[in-house]
Formats: sequence, structure tokens, C-alpha cells
Amino acid sequence: ITAFARGARRTKSPLLAATNPFVFAVFTLDEGRDAYTLVQADVRDYFTSLASAIPGVFYGFYFLELAGWYTREGLEAGEIVNLLFVSLRALVRDLQPVEMIRSIFELRMLSENGEYSPALDASLEDPYVRNALAYAASAPPGRLYGFVLTEEQQRLFRSVVKKHFAASCDKSFKTLAVIDEMK
Repeated sequence: ITAFARGARRTKSPLLAATNPFVFAVFTLDEGRDAYTLVQADVRDYFTSLASAIPGVFYGFYFLELAGWYTREGLEAGEIVNLLFVSLRALVRDLQPVEMIRSIFELRMLSENGEYSPALDASLEDPYVRNALAYAASAPPGRLYGFVLTEEQQRLFRSVVKKHFAASCDKSFKTLAVIDEMK
């Protein structure tokens, strides 16, 4: 939903910290005619270490941009919020290489939106990669980044996800352009 945080930019505002990127909070809103007004925020996690980590911060912004593109105003998106939370934690904790975290996030976004099924990769020769794709498409969010693949298997996993993502998503993301330029 669209919400405005009036006065949040003032240095003494209690909403200042809660309106930064990568802040997860429980928000209290007042409903107006056309939009909501942010009244209070109970911050659960600031992800401050991500904000200063390169390239993690760029991947975090990409995840936000991608989630914003896939979600629609006024529709329930609790699973996407959970996915964002665990993905940002994975970046902060280095649970996987950043490119794997990106691929897992993209695959899960496709899966959440009904654009991916493990049956699409049933003919894939490497059973570990095939199982990892199926796992990433449906694992509980808290365990999403808990599998290990060899470097070669990671390359195959990423290439399969890249193929599916390119076939399903024709949008060019500004944050991806920054990530590609960094490489």
C-alpha cells in the first residue's frame, strides 16, 4: 500500500529511522481517503550492516525493486515480505555467495507468482541441481538458503534460473544495471 510518513525527515522525528531502506517493522497506519499515513513503527530489524556492505547493498536494492515490480497495490504479499526478510538476512550472514542468493530469490519470486514449476527441469541431468531447484521453489522461508552445491552445480543452478527468469520477466531493472557495471 502507499503510505506517507509526514515529518519523517526531521531529525527529531520518531519515524526517521523506520523510513530508511532495509528496515523491517510493524507499522501502524491511519487510513485516509487516497492513501495511508504512517503513525508509528515498531522496528524489528534495521539491517544496518547490509547498508554498508558492497555488493550486498546493491543486491538488497535489487530484491526490493523486483518485489515492488511483482507485487500490486492492495494485494496480500506476506510471503514476499518473508522472502525479502530471509533474503536480506542471507546477504548479511553470507549464507550463500551473493549470486546464488540472487538466483534463489529470483526463482522463488517466479514460483510465488506461478511462473515456475520444478517439472520444467525434470530432464536436467544433475539430480542435485534438479533437487536444489525444487527445494528453492518451495522450501519454508527460514530454510531457503540452507543447501550447499559445488561451484559447478552453482553455475548450472544460476544458468537454469537465468533462463527461466529471462523467459518470464522482460523488465530491465536499474539496480541490475548497477550490479552488472560493478562486475
